[in-house]
Amino acid sequence: MSWGSQAYGRILKGAVLGAVVAGTGACTKERLVQGECKAVNGADVCSWGRMSGTTLVAFGATVPVSAIENAPAEMPMAWPPTRDATIALPAAVDSAVGFKLLTVYWEPHGHPPGPYLTPHWDFHFYNISAADLAKVDCADSTKPATLAASYELPDVTIPQLGTLVGICVPGMGMHSLPGAELRSTSLFQKTMVVGYYHKAPIFIEPMITRATMMERRSFPVDVPVVPGEPAGVRLPSSFQAVYDSTAKAYQFTFTMPAKS
Repeated sequence: MSWGSQAYGRILKGAVLGAVVAGTGACTKERLVQGECKAVNGADVCSWGRMSGTTLVAFGATVPVSAIENAPAEMPMAWPPTRDATIALPAAVDSAVGFKLLTVYWEPHGHPPGPYLTPHWDFHFYNISAADLAKVDCADSTKPATLAASYELPDVTIPQLGTLVGICVPGMGMHSLPGAELRSTSLFQKTMVVGYYHKAPIFIEPMITRATMMERRSFPVDVPVVPGEPAGVRLPSSFQAVYDSTAKAYQFTFTMPAKS
């Protein structure tokens, strides 16, 4: 981690905990657990978890707007797509809910199907290790028996690449998306993708257009209930991209449901 990453982590800690105190009062003590930081277009994207005692209440990443606005308008075509960063989540997040890493991709022209042919960012939060992710080669084309309600896992044919079963991308996995969105004639703005491999859910992905993030405004994205989560994995109940005008960054925040 660079000195800049450490300094940014201190800024992040103050901003996140300040928001917690403002929202919940001094009676609830929460602490931030810092994860890894990686440079994306000259700005540090950092992962973190938020603890209340020994309980994880939220996890996510801080994404500076400069990382978004400094992304190149053009990039050489590559298959599989070129990854901008792989960022380890804090060990406390992994041990509590099973999410281990974040991968970041910039799609300057978008990708098929049609609603996603617009410049956007992919933020994959994985419940598998980096070593297991490297083995995702799409050779296994079996799909899960059940999906999140209203989600679909289509096959998409792309010229010169052939048919991507379940929209499987090597180094990522299969991509399931809301059915109504897949059939829309309008370009998307933000959505939550659920990813699979070997029939099991392996990631959740806020997929967000550059235009949406450049608005510098907070926004939610619905998180579906995903059946078949692996042992040791707990899925978040909600997602909010909170814009911090002081830090000029988004706090990507997955909130965990209260334990019953």
